Amino acid sequence: MTSEINVSPVVETTAGAVRGVVDGPVTAYRGIPYAQAARFGKPQPSVPWTDVRAATEFGPAAPQSASRLARVMGDFEIRQDEDCLSLNVWAPPGAGHPVLVFLHGGGFSSGAGSLGWYDGAEFAALGDVVVVTVNYRLGVFGYLRLPGVSDGNLGLLDQIAALTWVRENIAAFGGDPDRVTAAGQSAGAISLVAMLSGEQGRGLFQQAVLQSTPLGMLPATPDDAAQTGGKLVQELGIEAEQLGAVPVAELLAAQSAVASRAPSRIIPPFQLTGDGTLVDADPAGAVGRHSTMPILLGTTRDEAAAFFSDDWNAMAQATEQGFGGPTRQLGAALGERGVAPWLYRFDWQPDGSPFGACHCLELPFLLGDADAWQHAPMLHGERPQRLVDEMRRSWIGFVRDGDPGWERGSTRHFTD
Repeated sequence: MTSEINVSPVVETTAGAVRGVVDGPVTAYRGIPYAQAARFGKPQPSVPWTDVRAATEFGPAAPQSASRLARVMGDFEIRQDEDCLSLNVWAPPGAGHPVLVFLHGGGFSSGAGSLGWYDGAEFAALGDVVVVTVNYRLGVFGYLRLPGVSDGNLGLLDQIAALTWVRENIAAFGGDPDRVTAAGQSAGAISLVAMLSGEQGRGLFQQAVLQSTPLGMLPATPDDAAQTGGKLVQELGIEAEQLGAVPVAELLAAQSAVASRAPSRIIPPFQLTGDGTLVDADPAGAVGRHSTMPILLGTTRDEAAAFFSDDWNAMAQATEQGFGGPTRQLGAALGERGVAPWLYRFDWQPDGSPFGACHCLELPFLLGDADAWQHAPMLHGERPQRLVDEMRRSWIGFVRDGDPGWERGSTRHFTD
């Protein structure tokens, strides 16, 4: 979105006042701290500030190595720091707006809510919706489980802290805390399923949008997660209690070494741990048995082509096992209880693309703008505005009215 940028009014939060920038029809507040955390520590409330805080620049991303999805989404450079727990708000004028909180994907190891891909300005302006994106800890910093060091799931606790911040503060930005839709893609989506399966994340949002959720990927068992943590320590050649002093670059290098020997090309070694309290051992099963929340749920047609497209039969099998089949299974389980989700499948693909309708391909049609997505290899130079309008209209309908525009329980195909 291009327009003249001006200083915005001040907004009071529970930790202090912030000032963003007016950018066209919305006001953007960037880099607002929602929590703080020591390395391998649980998130704690932010230290309050007394002066008005300039919320004009995005906060740093969590420390991370190169994205596994650069081959389809493109590379990015972004400032990184362990002090990364911030969020961003795009707010239209007025009060009482529905809220969309979006959790980015990236295999629990890469990405940031502050990337241009997830800019919420256009969506907020079009839908008269408050949009929030979140940075949370990744990789070993967010998902290491190792006795005496970390219980794991710290990145998930970060997300819960962000949603708690939204509940306590979003009214000051014109949002309605009782009309929050939490949306996530890939790792962000399975994080929401995990929240709904456990105890601590319930009650923080009223609706969910689950995009390309890897429901076929179960959380690691506590023992397996601890074994992976042990491999990290072994790679570094240190004792577990020394991890707190290891430089970030060395931790990331060791994380990459452990990942390179992982048995799966899709399942990351540092991910959710099914501890039975915060995260159920079978999150999708728990949601299918207990959730009554309105859910918009779907996949792309060729999910696994983002990870490998050299063997199309193997890709189709991985897509079905990891995404398509489990998504239909969850939809059926919810439907049997009378709370069927709205289902979709994203089938469009650009002409001549080797990636088909791959993982992440629906994202350019929802968030960000044309400039943010112009270099994404998966788009092959295409981003039809007709499909942008169709997807955004559906998602806005769900966020605002709980109805994306088709029959509940049926599948909407987004295609040419």
